[in-house]
Amino acid sequence: MNKDILICGVGGQGTVLASKLIAAAAMNCGHAVHSAETIGMAQRGGSVTSHVRIGSNAYSPLIPKGSADIVLAFEPAEAVRNLPYLKKDGTIIVNSVPVKPTTESLNDTGYDGAEMLEYLKKKCGCLIIDAEKICEPFGSSRYFNVAILGAAVGSGKLGLTAEALMQEIEARVPAKFIDTNKKAFLAGLECSKCIK
Repeated sequence: MNKDILICGVGGQGTVLASKLIAAAAMNCGHAVHSAETIGMAQRGGSVTSHVRIGSNAYSPLIPKGSADIVLAFEPAEAVRNLPYLKKDGTIIVNSVPVKPTTESLNDTGYDGAEMLEYLKKKCGCLIIDAEKICEPFGSSRYFNVAILGAAVGSGKLGLTAEALMQEIEARVPAKFIDTNKKAFLAGLECSKCIK
C-alpha cells in the first residue's frame, strides 16, 4: 500500500494526535511510514499541518504538491490553504465548523467557512462533516480528531482498517478518554456511510 495523507487544522484541534494514530497503525500493519509536522504558531491558534506517507514510494516525509491521496481538514480555510497538495482524484474530508482567527474578532469580516466549503465542492471530491453535530453526544468537539479518522476509514480512502486504528486509540489515548474516543471513532465511521 502507498498512501500520502495530509492532515491540517489549527492549534488545539488534535491534528498531531490524529497523524500519530495513523502512522502507528500503518507501522503495526507492516508498512514503512514517514511523517512530519509543521506546527508554527499552533499554541496561538495558528496553522498545523502533518504529512503522513505510507509505503515504499515515500522517500521523504513531506508530500509533494499534487500528490496527497487524502486530506483530513479540521477547518475549512485550512482545507483550501492545503488544496494544492491534493492529487486530481484525491478526497478531502473537512470539518464544516470554522475556527475564527484572531483577525476576525478585530475586523469582523463575517468569516463562517461557507465560502470555503463551496469552493472545495467545486474543486474536488469532498466529504463535509459537522464537528459540533457528530461530537455532541460526547460533550466536546475535541473528539473530532478521532471522529474524522473513523470517517476516513469508512470512506475507504485511508487504506487502514477500523481495527488497526482502534488498537492505536487504546494504546495511545489516556485511559480515562479511551471509551469516548472509541465512540467518536465509530460515529465517524457511521457518518461516512451516509456520505458515500
